Amino acid sequence: MNAWKRFLVVAAAALALTGCGYNDFQRLDEESTAAWSEVLSQYQRRADLVPNIVASVKGEANFEQDTLTKVIEARAKATSIQATPELVNNPEAFNKFQQAQGELSSALSRLMVVSERYPELKANQAFRDLRVTLEGTENRIAVARDRYIGTVKAYNIKARQFPTNLTAKVFGYQPKANFTVQNEAQISQPPTVDFSSERK
Repeated sequence: MNAWKRFLVVAAAALALTGCGYNDFQRLDEESTAAWSEVLSQYQRRADLVPNIVASVKGEANFEQDTLTKVIEARAKATSIQATPELVNNPEAFNKFQQAQGELSSALSRLMVVSERYPELKANQAFRDLRVTLEGTENRIAVARDRYIGTVKAYNIKARQFPTNLTAKVFGYQPKANFTVQNEAQISQPPTVDFSSERK
């Protein structure tokens, strides 16, 4: 009989945890963590491209040094921030990370625009390949960010909605930081790449 009572208590506890959203929190937390890892992976992919882009541009005589310096500084700033899973639970740190990535996006976009003034650079196959790779990476970043935004939105709704907000308080599920709409266009917009002049 004691075993039967124990079984009923365990079953009741399992049902209570399921009904209060505990399992949903576990699932959504894992999904948002995986989505965040993909965002970081794509940002790292872009950061790894920068030295090759800078090296190829440095070979062009009289290229604007200020533009290159801004790209190098922006990359250094973006990669200096420790992007740990805990970052998403710290809105201030998350905002700094977001701003640093936005500055790198802007610097790279400016570099691509300036490179249009250098016909030899535009004709360089290695540089053209890097531009295409960069554009693809920026698109991957946008997709990864969109997925992260969606998973965090679902998690945050669950953390704030009654009655699951009670479960969130009991188990310490705090709302997660998300990318802001204000910076969305700035960070996820791919650099302008125009090959029309090369086809003429």
